[in-house]
Formats: sequence, C-alpha cells, structure tokens
Amino acid sequence: MKLNCLLVDDEPEALAVLESYVRLVENLELVGKCENAIQAFSLLQDKQIDVLFLDIKMPQLLGTDFVRSLRHPPKIIFTTAYREYAVDGFDLDVTDYLLKPISFDRFLKAVAKLTKSDSNGGIDPEKMAYQPNKDAFLYFRADRKMIKVFTNDILYVESLKDYVKITTTNSNSLVVKQAISSLEEILPESHFVRIHRSYLVAIDKIKTYTSSHIEIGGTELPIGRLFQKGVERALKIV
Repeated sequence: MKLNCLLVDDEPEALAVLESYVRLVENLELVGKCENAIQAFSLLQDKQIDVLFLDIKMPQLLGTDFVRSLRHPPKIIFTTAYREYAVDGFDLDVTDYLLKPISFDRFLKAVAKLTKSDSNGGIDPEKMAYQPNKDAFLYFRADRKMIKVFTNDILYVESLKDYVKITTTNSNSLVVKQAISSLEEILPESHFVRIHRSYLVAIDKIKTYTSSHIEIGGTELPIGRLFQKGVERALKIV
C-alpha cells in the first residue's frame, strides 16, 4: 500500500530535494507540492493525504500553527532548518522532526516511523526501496541552481576531496560539493557498487572487468584492494 504524500515548503530547493527522495521510495506516492500552508489547506480538502512533509517557518502561517488548525491532520513529518521549533513539533505528536539539510538516510528513518502507529496500512520497512526505473532521480546543487539527474543515467561517481564528479551516459559531468560516502548511501546498493575509495559505479553500465580494473563508459577505473570482495559480490563473480 502506497502512502499519499504532500510536500509543503516555501523554498523551491527544499521542495526539489524532498520530491527526489519521495520518488526514490517505492511505497510513497507524491500527490502534491505547496509553497505555503494556505495552499496546503486547500489541497487537503480535495485529496486524501496520508503523510504531510511540512516546513515550519513559512510566510503567512507557521507550520506548527497550521497543524493546530487541522481537525483531522494526516501524519506529520516536520522539515526545518531551525532547532528551536523542535519542542513545539513534538508537543503536536508529529511522526518525526527533520533538520535541514536532510540526508536520504535520515529521511528513510523518518518514513520508517510511520509504521509504528499504523501496523496495518503503513509502510513495510523492508520494502522501502529505490524505484528501479528510469523515472527515479535526484537533485544536486551546482552553478547556483538545482540540477536534476536521473539515477538511471549515472555511469560513475568520482571523489574529488570535498566534491564529487558525476559522469552520466550522455557524456556530461557534474561537479557538486558532496561526499562520495553520502551518495553511496543514497544510490541503491542493488544498482551501484563502490569499487575504490574514489569511485562508485553503476553495475549495469560495466562493460568489462578484471581483478584490478573495470571499464565503464569507455573509461578504465581501478578496483581498490579493500573493495574487491564487494565488487565480486555485486557482479556475482564465482
């Protein structure tokens, strides 16, 4: 059973990140996105919403005051950059309280909590998985804007100290300030494998491999000694 989700945040970048996370989880269905609580109230009247991802500090009406105004609120997961609202959030008996910037790992933990109060209709934690299709995507900040990258288009990720270089199937590359370890957490283990401290690759895009190197997208990349067993498991090498 999928849970219908509504995202409410006055920051377009925050909405973009949450949207990409929701679309990566099989049991979540994105129903709508709103920039403020007034828009959200109208949508709640028209559609069945199971989970509300709600920013707190917004113009016109605070997220906390918005929740208090609802007679029958859906499950609430607050998303905010301000720690001082935490007490108000939990006083309202919300499911979770996420501090920005929100990692995908922390997002999944919040979603898993939805099952605790709804054992019949909630999400099965074991089924919280990435959608293995061409529509799954992530947003990355680069050049002062958020850029959409479809996970199915990623060839490999290269670590550049505090940055990563994401190379895609269309020969484009994107450099963003992010640790390769954080991307390793976000990208599905069934589709990506860490082959080296500096490289994370798409398993289905590997063209050839040896015990020490793989070829992907016309580029040869090294397999680190400490990562050989993981590569063997991912490629099912006997």
